[in-house]
Amino acid sequence: MIAHDPWLELQSVEAWLGDRRVFANLSLTLLRGQHAVVLGPNGAGKSSLLRLITREIHPVVRPGSFLRLFGQERIVLTELQRRLGLVSPALEQRVHPALPVADVVGSGWFGSVGLGRMHQLSRSQADRVREDLADHGLADLADRRFGQLSDGQRRRVLLARALVQRPEVLVLDEPLNGLDLRARHQLLAELRQLAAAGTTLLLVTHQIEAVVPEISCCVLLRQGELVAVGAPADVLQDGPLSALFDTPLRVVEANGYRQVLPA
Repeated sequence: MIAHDPWLELQSVEAWLGDRRVFANLSLTLLRGQHAVVLGPNGAGKSSLLRLITREIHPVVRPGSFLRLFGQERIVLTELQRRLGLVSPALEQRVHPALPVADVVGSGWFGSVGLGRMHQLSRSQADRVREDLADHGLADLADRRFGQLSDGQRRRVLLARALVQRPEVLVLDEPLNGLDLRARHQLLAELRQLAAAGTTLLLVTHQIEAVVPEISCCVLLRQGELVAVGAPADVLQDGPLSALFDTPLRVVEANGYRQVLPA
């Protein structure tokens, strides 16, 4: 059973992206074992929040303000890469199209994108890569070039890469972007299996249909400020979502999933 202690703690965080302030006073706590979604329109600050989590940007140092990851304010990057897996459009764009699928997945051991001369897999690491390729239905694609894959296949390869070290938390940025219906349903089914097996999920998206039934915490973000934090039954409703996206919306629910329609 996963302990419900915080893996992410933001307290009164101010952060800048270049000369633009993206957060003025952001406070948020997410727990291990608590599957969460961050929802918001374009420009809400979702990507900036991800950059804080992955340590690409850092909060302003000031009294009473802190960012803690897995209880640590100064976490070692290699430890963070081991404990937190990431799948994102930005990462996908960094993968060279000529890289073999097996190398992409194997690079997850090193937090790199592809395997270089400094990245030699041990026997156990190579075995894990083969196991994960098989588990994700990618074994027959191991030698295929990344650029030859469909959108759905590329997303599953990046998912396998993110999971190769068995992270405690899996963060997915806009996981459904570019996927057709079949690929969407496959990915959502995999996310549900991971949640059931004990991997803590954080989805960052503007698409309500990406919110799997296991999500228990919804964070609504707009213009760098928290609009609401709560359970799906309270937050994923007509009023809060209409205000978040500044357009009249109606939420419909079936089988634990939700979609939005024009009101």
